[in-house]
Amino acid sequence: MIQVLVSIATHTVALLLYPGLFAMVAFGALVELAWLRLSARDWGWPILPRRRPTPVVATVALCSVLAAVQLGAPLNPVPGDERSIVLAAVGLAFTVWAELALTVEFVAEPGLLLLVQVCWLLAVLGPAVQPESLRPQVLGNMLVPGLLPVKIACAFLYLLCLPPLLRLWPFAPAGERRGKRRLDAGRVLTWFAYCGLFTTLFITPSSEDAIGLLRFFGFAFLVAAIVIAIALLMQRRGPAIARGLYVRAVPPYAALVLAIVVVTSILMR
Repeated sequence: MIQVLVSIATHTVALLLYPGLFAMVAFGALVELAWLRLSARDWGWPILPRRRPTPVVATVALCSVLAAVQLGAPLNPVPGDERSIVLAAVGLAFTVWAELALTVEFVAEPGLLLLVQVCWLLAVLGPAVQPESLRPQVLGNMLVPGLLPVKIACAFLYLLCLPPLLRLWPFAPAGERRGKRRLDAGRVLTWFAYCGLFTTLFITPSSEDAIGLLRFFGFAFLVAAIVIAIALLMQRRGPAIARGLYVRAVPPYAALVLAIVVVTSILMR
């Protein structure tokens, strides 16, 4: 009975505080404000989200929390053997599906977005093929030289897919109204899960102490900075260049990544 209560308490802390809701909102708010500051010509404090969360925001929050507690973050209260990369990937995938299902009129290029998400799922699951493990700490700690091409290829594909998934690409949905910019609650809730998952998959695990915690968040912020830089570059180049990138370049590159994963899996057996 005591073990059950302790387990409930630790999982509650993980879901509500760290690495769950509180950590997600704090990280996401900082990164989102940085994005708004860098991407807007005339800076002004954005309008806060509505006090009452919409069904989409509530769904995104729930799925993002599920993904966040799966991360290989230091001092994560959830035991390592209870975490899974698949749960993190499915949770983040549902955030996109929820927006497409409930507010498709406010989603730019929904068909292309789904294509990008398939490529992103390949980048997430590709490193797990050869180790045959879905535990985050195992995947991040794989330093076998033969797997290095897979990890590099998947990491690059992952970064390329994040601007569309975070709705940072230079496409405006048909139902968007021009006006003062509002803080995007959905994006605030997903920044940490996306950046933390990259850190979990492609960076060696951090130590279970304060220094490791700072290292993990440092890499997560670095990933966010890279994504913002890519998005700003696309914003300056214009929608035509961005469309060409995600229609003509990213899918063939994803096919190449898949080939690398398959060949590596065969050679490493």
